[in-house]
Amino acid sequence: MSKPALGRGLGALLGGNPIRPPSPPIAQSPAPPATEIAPDNRERVQRVPLNKIRPSAMQPRKQFSDESLRELADSIREQGIVQPLIVRQRGDFFELIAGERRWRAAQLLNLPEVPIITREADDRSVLELALIENLQRENLNAIEEAQGYAQLAEQFQLTQEEISAKVGKSRTVVANALRLLKLPETIQKYVREERLSVGHAKVILGISDEKNQKLAAERVIKEGLNVRQTEGLVAKMLKRGSKKIAPQPETISIPTGDPHVADLEAKLREVFATKVQLNYQQGKGSLEISFFSDAELERILQILGVKPE
Repeated sequence: MSKPALGRGLGALLGGNPIRPPSPPIAQSPAPPATEIAPDNRERVQRVPLNKIRPSAMQPRKQFSDESLRELADSIREQGIVQPLIVRQRGDFFELIAGERRWRAAQLLNLPEVPIITREADDRSVLELALIENLQRENLNAIEEAQGYAQLAEQFQLTQEEISAKVGKSRTVVANALRLLKLPETIQKYVREERLSVGHAKVILGISDEKNQKLAAERVIKEGLNVRQTEGLVAKMLKRGSKKIAPQPETISIPTGDPHVADLEAKLREVFATKVQLNYQQGKGSLEISFFSDAELERILQILGVKPE
């Protein structure tokens, strides 16, 4: 017999609201005819010399897998570049907006020219379009994504709500991503290299001092701790004043129970970026959200929409 599902009220919480897609770019008025680019150049595919295209400093993606680029180059060799690169004209050359992987693969093949679509876009639009393309393709690592949001906030003075509307992510996702940039560069590197997951990183953020953040991260990697075990480690470090980590590995138990409850706990940990414990039985129970500093409590209250007096 299959395990009964959670109650109707709790089950409804598992659904969530759909993410609003980013608004399409507003069509610009046709530009006056130019010598080389027609007024409808935003819709027309052109072929231009590869050496006329340059990468954009606004590109949020910094890491490109050599193996992935070689595979893409092999595909282009057989099929050609199916999807044109999106560029903007900058003087006598073109600057990439989207399609840097195709551009890099074309360089590996020494292609003489590539297809492009030219668009008019300011710096903010370029960054937004590059972020959206990479997020939709899941090309960015968590740190690159966070740095893209930070650039929109700092360079163009956008609020988290405005960023979330632009890129089609919830404000909570944007806020949690930005928190990763508070970690030491060493731990950010672990996340970029996928030696630590975003879940691990969020738990480690519960430690306030950099030294113990690094110690915790190194122990997580060395012992292969999962997120739940990392929560236990951080809680114990904070309980004893975050003075040191015991030299011998500690056994951190993982509670077992209803898989539906465990799944919901995981979703709540993602939202609040901290330890969450849900006790549920026949429509009754309790929800415990842990915090490890006044600043973290304030952040949780903000997520809940509670304004302290």
